[in-house]
Amino acid sequence: MKAILKPGTSPNKPIPINISGSKSESNRMLILQAQFPNILIKNISESDDTKALQEGIKVFNGTVDVHHAGTAMRFLTAYFAAKKGAQITLTGSKRMQERPIGILVNALKSLGADIEYLKNEGFPPLKIKGTTLKKSEVKMKADVSSQYISALMLVAPMLSNGLRIILEGKTTSIPYIEMTLSLLKQLGIKGDFNKNEIIVPATKKIGDKTLIVESDWSSASYFYSLVSLSENFKMVLRSFSGASLQGDSALVQIYETLGVQTVFNDLEKTISLSKTHTALPDTLMLDLANTPDLAQTIAVSCFGLGIGCNLSGLHTLKIKETDRLLALKCELEKLGAKIQVDDSALMLQKTTKMNAAVSIETYQDHRMAMAFAPLALKTNIVINEAEVVSKSYPNFWNDLQHTGIFCEFL
Repeated sequence: MKAILKPGTSPNKPIPINISGSKSESNRMLILQAQFPNILIKNISESDDTKALQEGIKVFNGTVDVHHAGTAMRFLTAYFAAKKGAQITLTGSKRMQERPIGILVNALKSLGADIEYLKNEGFPPLKIKGTTLKKSEVKMKADVSSQYISALMLVAPMLSNGLRIILEGKTTSIPYIEMTLSLLKQLGIKGDFNKNEIIVPATKKIGDKTLIVESDWSSASYFYSLVSLSENFKMVLRSFSGASLQGDSALVQIYETLGVQTVFNDLEKTISLSKTHTALPDTLMLDLANTPDLAQTIAVSCFGLGIGCNLSGLHTLKIKETDRLLALKCELEKLGAKIQVDDSALMLQKTTKMNAAVSIETYQDHRMAMAFAPLALKTNIVINEAEVVSKSYPNFWNDLQHTGIFCEFL
């Protein structure tokens, strides 16, 4: 499906948008709920990734296909490995079978897990025989994906003696580890994260608990981009608060530099966005090691605003749904950008040139589709494989049309 986007007329009053629960929070809560069924979860994500995890976690003996859901692949690998008696073949899409999982599998095997590779060493699909993991200490490279670390933290309460994780190298995406730790603490599980060491105790039961998923800040980023590229947009995004577990809430400060003011209403749990005509930097310099999922949105915003950006800390983007750095380079160059990328950074030159009527490839990556969509305020644009947004934000195109942008689907 193609989405043909054209500039429209912005409504005169603030545009209300309801964004569903955070995928990152929801997926962590589901793994915890599987261990402690007396947990109640509210405002759960509507994303394909979360649905894949919800369905997969119900299986005890058989095949689980997570499709494109990377978080589900990593979390379920650890969960089934520690689930005594489980007999699981864990697989996914063609791209999922190209995404490495060896670091996590090696860590689990060192704890006593029974896991086999069914095709290529270090990659899904996996054959997992769940067993009691009695060892309580593991070493893990910390500079590849924080999801490997969170996967171990989430199943640590199931282990006989809990778990001590020793992190080697510079830890990436620390806010996601802190999110996991915070959710454990909300359940009364007293985990600790200090320098290069994480400790999570064994826990057999907890008291009844209701966990409320905050709306997804990563999804909110596309509307921040839209406001930054507009003349006078005003928007209200619902189910957000100032005290967030999500590292991507950093976009409040980042987009203030790009001309977006955020006002929190803690009583109504909303944030109001409005355009400010502040002086923009010639080049935006950011280290996004803790918030790599914002990179595509920020790069597109900077291009649309006619400014440059140097974004570093992006080493994890090469193993996502696609090689996001290379994908950004290819698609921004179609629009007239001058851009360079390496294994961990992106350098966009300042330019006011923008080619019209460009077709953007999404590479089966939901964030490519949504990150480029706000450029419809500047030029006609076509988003190929537009349906890919369902991975994290199924209602995105409907919400985009509420902002006045015209969308035609072929």
